[in-house]
Amino acid sequence: QVQLVESGGGLVQAGGSLTLSCAASGRTFSTYDMGWFRQAPGKERDFVATIRGSAGSTYYANSVKGRFTISRDNAKNTVYLQMNSLKPEDTAVYYCAADVTYSDYEWRYDYWGQGTQVTVSS
Repeated sequence: QVQLVESGGGLVQAGGSLTLSCAASGRTFSTYDMGWFRQAPGKERDFVATIRGSAGSTYYANSVKGRFTISRDNAKNTVYLQMNSLKPEDTAVYYCAADVTYSDYEWRYDYWGQGTQVTVSS
């Protein structure tokens, strides 16, 4: 069982930056592939980025590639999402997820947090 708590959301102007944090409980954090997803009003929850537990390799959605960076600190049981050059279309509730996999053309995860709101003004 993993519990996730996100923080760091807020209101920022277009072109600005924010860093989201996700603190995870449990002693097996380093074994989980972690990820970030986001959900805008009236839309489905979309994949943003993922980072492997072991090698730390990363993968990004095309919409955020080059602007967002996912990282993790296994000693602190924390995963981060550094967001730069933010755009109004990045406005959404951002969710941290654990045990992220890609199967049957879908991203799946077993655990998720309560979400944190990111609002980008134009």
